[in-house]
Amino acid sequence: MAEKIVVALGGNALQSGKMEPTAEAQLQVVKETCERVADISGMGYEVGVVHGNGPQVGRILLASETAKDVTPAMPFDVCGAMSQGYIGYHLQQALRDALRNRGRNVPVATVVTQLVVDKDDPGFKNPTKPIGPFYTEEEAMKLKEEKGYSIKEDAGRGWRRVVASPIPKKIVEIEAVKTLWPTTIVITCGGGGIPVIEKEDGSLEGTAAVIDKDFAAELLAEQVDADILMILTEVEQVAIHFNKPDQKNLAKMTLEEAEKYCADGEFAPGSMLPKVQAAMKFVKAYPEKKAIITSLAKAVDALKGETGTVIVNK
Repeated sequence: MAEKIVVALGGNALQSGKMEPTAEAQLQVVKETCERVADISGMGYEVGVVHGNGPQVGRILLASETAKDVTPAMPFDVCGAMSQGYIGYHLQQALRDALRNRGRNVPVATVVTQLVVDKDDPGFKNPTKPIGPFYTEEEAMKLKEEKGYSIKEDAGRGWRRVVASPIPKKIVEIEAVKTLWPTTIVITCGGGGIPVIEKEDGSLEGTAAVIDKDFAAELLAEQVDADILMILTEVEQVAIHFNKPDQKNLAKMTLEEAEKYCADGEFAPGSMLPKVQAAMKFVKAYPEKKAIITSLAKAVDALKGETGTVIVNK
């Protein structure tokens, strides 16, 4: 039986900092990304794809707010749904072509996905999830003053708006995903999923937040009984003392080591920290399984055990 893998795509898999943040430029980057996803599928894995949406949902929201005098602004959760749709469309199109070019007729489908969060999640009181473009400190402080945005410095790369990032508790459409899984590459939990609150009568209501896609991917990996959770980012391996003279790249981390590094503040919040925490959560739930963090370019090599950072129980 084929092993199941959930692949979480980081922002660099969708947009390049060297290109204009247009839909056309995104599609160009996505085509390169889908070559790597098609390679993983070609290795015999059953693949599910989760992607981020921080820059995209931020721009959709910014456009909606800017045009509010012309057309009503869209609620935050609707902006998240819009980002799921257009990113999913790009991934479906590019991945279908990449698979066909390899002689693989594997269906690809996007499921617009809602994820239940707790209305009392502490994430609502302490916004940490970066969205939208990068700003200079001067631009960021002006936005904070004029629009009341929560603004934070993002891992040495600039300043960004941050929003609430609650932990997901349940994937609403999980049964549909499970039904599709054996025959289809499913793109799901896009942007971490549309965050919804489950009310006492069982109905759902959207809420203003962005769920971290790494935690959404971890929850998906648990619920489809995946063998591997693979989190793809900009760096080939997780490192301690990052960007310092004594930086040390890690080929392997046990849960005990990962917990110590997190406690020591080795990983940046909103950047590497949620990736490591999601990997730890998966391995805690399935001690016999593993999580891998690596770059998009090195995904296949990491699955062969040649690079990347593997997180294991012991």
